[in-house]
Amino acid sequence: MKKISLKVATCLLAGCFLLSSCYVGKFALFNSYAKWQTNMTSNKFVNAIVGFIIGPIVGGVCMLADVVVLNSIEFWSGSNPVAANNIGKTQQVMGKDGRYYAVTTLKNGYEVKSPTGEITNFIHNDANDSWSVEQDGVVKELFRFNADGSIQANINGEQKDFTLNEAGVYNARMAANNDVFFAMN
Repeated sequence: MKKISLKVATCLLAGCFLLSSCYVGKFALFNSYAKWQTNMTSNKFVNAIVGFIIGPIVGGVCMLADVVVLNSIEFWSGSNPVAANNIGKTQQVMGKDGRYYAVTTLKNGYEVKSPTGEITNFIHNDANDSWSVEQDGVVKELFRFNADGSIQANINGEQKDFTLNEAGVYNARMAANNDVFFAMN
């Protein structure tokens, strides 16, 4: 049996500490590639064949770039350079009412333009980790994340704290509907 050299043991130990199930980041480059690969043509069989051919090479390079470079940048700076490319892009999203809304990604949130031309902005405030809605020049805070992992929501003009679990969602829904809950199907 060969002896394991000190260099190899050091590299393995360093790898264990550096890669011990602690990965952060959006993997934006790999996810962009995967989305493109599955939607490059309207034929799913062609997409699969091309995916088998280029997937191991391109997917591997994208994953390596995400893990080593892009997610590290995101961890230290708070923003992913690839994800930032979505700023200014507009998508058409169908609402529950069956109409299409234009959703534009902003640097700090989203602009939603209704089919009638009304514009609503959803804005994230990094300073207090909150989301607000702006409509016709009036800004109202919707909710903010608390340090303990709960949220503080503005419901019917009152600030209330809720946990981020099923019970918290139920309590928020009950508070928003004045303790009246309607079943819908």
